[in-house]
Amino acid sequence: MTLERPIAPDPYELLPTVPSFALTSDDVQNGEPMDARHAHGSTGGENVSPQLTWSDFPAETKSFTVTCYDPDAPTGSGFWHWVLVNVPVGVTQLPSGAGGAAGTDLGGAFSVRNDYGEQGYGGAAPPPGDRPHRYVFAVHALDVDRLDLTPDASPAYVGFNLTFHTLARAVIRPTYQIKE
Repeated sequence: MTLERPIAPDPYELLPTVPSFALTSDDVQNGEPMDARHAHGSTGGENVSPQLTWSDFPAETKSFTVTCYDPDAPTGSGFWHWVLVNVPVGVTQLPSGAGGAAGTDLGGAFSVRNDYGEQGYGGAAPPPGDRPHRYVFAVHALDVDRLDLTPDASPAYVGFNLTFHTLARAVIRPTYQIKE
């Protein structure tokens, strides 16, 4: 079996253009391989979400949503690793491991189920021998205090709602690969 296929587009190139703001991390860097501790337990990783800090978002921002998406998954629809919604505007940093517990107290923020079927962060797990996958960590600055969603919402439904409420978006795209 071969995994040869075209490279998927960056998901945000397919949506309406919005301004950017600053997003940094002590754990992951744009275009650089992630440490195995951010990989899924099924691959021997520790399933720890990376530390993220953001700033310089629009003054009218009322809340944030944090997502992690792998457009390179051989699924035809990518793979959602993390969707954390309703992060209060006063929260501008997530420590390493913040995505590990669905019930992390962030002023009412919650994670919807990822494509592993679990709430919270699900680490990288590309097929062994496949090319490096891009993990698109995004912080979306929103024009509403809360998205009218429940933890049962799908990542695609969250994404649909984000399209109508995103003022600006900040992105870091580290990679991960499992060599055969």
